Amino acid sequence: MNRMLDSLKVRSQRKLELIDITPQVREQVTRQGMVDGTVLVYTPHTTAGITVNENADPAVRRDIEEFLRRNIPEEAYFDHAEGNASAHIMSSLVSASETFIIEGGRLVLGTWQGIFFCEFDGPRQRQVWLKFCRCNPGE
Repeated sequence: MNRMLDSLKVRSQRKLELIDITPQVREQVTRQGMVDGTVLVYTPHTTAGITVNENADPAVRRDIEEFLRRNIPEEAYFDHAEGNASAHIMSSLVSASETFIIEGGRLVLGTWQGIFFCEFDGPRQRQVWLKFCRCNPGE
């Protein structure tokens, strides 16, 4: 029996890193046997996020990482005692979740779109939760 809540494990290699999880999400959609519905992709970490962006050119991913690094630096003036205030700020700006349409058994994404797990305080082993919602035809 398929569960409506599933999870992925993601291991980051760097302090700040965008990791393409599109293939894993697609695999879970197939495993769930989803035909029509939605999937919420959520991370329960306060120093991580989920976003959608181009996954064809790796330069886009690097540009986003560099923009965040330069505009939200690790600074001594932050009050947060753990020293990762910049990671918390990035997480708030990016968001912890995104929702995607499933139509005809396929994840609906634009031609160049991919789903990214955003690590802001790595390297770490992280978790991503997938919550599936089936559409009931005729309602």
